[in-house]
Amino acid sequence: MANAQLDYSWQQVLSNIQAIWSNVEFDDKELRKTRGNLKKMVSLIHEKTGENQSVILQKMHSVF
Repeated sequence: MANAQLDYSWQQVLSNIQAIWSNVEFDDKELRKTRGNLKKMVSLIHEKTGENQSVILQKMHSVF
C-alpha cells in the first residue's frame, strides 16, 4: 500500500513538472535519477530550460 502511494505521488510530481514546463521534453530516466532530491531536480530543469533556479523553486512550491 505504501509503495502504491509513493508511486502515485511520484506520478503527480512528474505530471506537475510536465504541466509547468510543457514546452520542454523530459526523459523519464533523467527524472527518475532526481527522485527524492529536490536540488537535483531543480538542476535538471535549469539545464533543460535555462530558467533561474529560484524561479524554478517558486513554481514547484506553488503546485506541490
